Amino acid sequence: MSAVTQDAPTSPQLHAVLTHRRLPRWAPFGIAVGAVALGAAIGLGAGLTSHVQWGLIALVLFVIGTYAITARVEGRRQARDRVATSLVWACFVVAVIPLYSLVETTIADGLKVLNTDFLTHSMGGIIPTEAGGGVYHAIIGTLEQVGLASVIAVPIGMLTAIYLVEYGRGKLAQVVTFFVDVMTGIPSIVSGLFILSFWIIILGFGYSGFAGSLALAILMVPVVVRSTEEMLKLVPNELRESALALGVPKWRTILRVVLPTSIGGILTGVMLAVARIAGETAPVLLLVFGNQLINNNPFSGAQSSLPFYVFEQYSLGNQYAYDRAWAAALVLIAFVMILNLVARGIARWKAPKTTGR
Repeated sequence: MSAVTQDAPTSPQLHAVLTHRRLPRWAPFGIAVGAVALGAAIGLGAGLTSHVQWGLIALVLFVIGTYAITARVEGRRQARDRVATSLVWACFVVAVIPLYSLVETTIADGLKVLNTDFLTHSMGGIIPTEAGGGVYHAIIGTLEQVGLASVIAVPIGMLTAIYLVEYGRGKLAQVVTFFVDVMTGIPSIVSGLFILSFWIIILGFGYSGFAGSLALAILMVPVVVRSTEEMLKLVPNELRESALALGVPKWRTILRVVLPTSIGGILTGVMLAVARIAGETAPVLLLVFGNQLINNNPFSGAQSSLPFYVFEQYSLGNQYAYDRAWAAALVLIAFVMILNLVARGIARWKAPKTTGR
């Protein structure tokens, strides 16, 4: 013991660790602030008007500054470690920049005509090359078409996922999994053509919002199946075994234990599927056919939708139409965001309650 005690303070490795200089915890934040300020200064000096370009310059300066300062204070090995961490954060920021640019552009251009009149009026009686008109008929169409598609796809997708996770064995489960994988890669135009040939040409039904909902449901089902399947797999088997050991039937175990445990992830997957179909235009072009007037009946007559309205207005090629298209795109983004917030609230409300000491 005495030998160890005498040797410990004089150990070169321990001495290096204890006396090695380290950057303070706020150093990355300070380097980031300096990089942003220097990037903005370079951008202004070079005459760059895009904030995205400023941000990219700041990211490069942040990585270079992190390595240089860390290498001088802590050494090259620690500098490489910090640079790797900085690159991870830089990749995250680079991924967020296009989203920020899209949202910023949509808000800036969409707010020009977005008001109460725009949300409560249709395009009936409005000359396309003049100001005015609204998106009310497209909002109704989107709500009805996405709602009907969700009513069709969510139960089918959830039941399929429950079968694959809880009951699926043998060739049937393999076949179902194969077709779900195939459906995941189906282009929206293909689902629209399928419903067009089957529902309208063969069965003789007319263009309607419901026809568009059928095509959207085809696109929604595989997303719901895959997301629900992964969430059900995350439920610990101990919960299932505990319920079965108490004599609870398997169907009741799934209904009262498995699904409530994974409800948050399932709802998130459903919202991803809704967000995916809410912006689809090709099935609407083929099946819903578009309408300038308000049509509250999705089972009869042509309807409009927000994606179709954006495409229609942009195709007109004048500034008033462009402004209406940007405003409709902003309404569509707000629609998806509100759905996600509602789903998160429901998931938190329905999630199993945990009690702490």
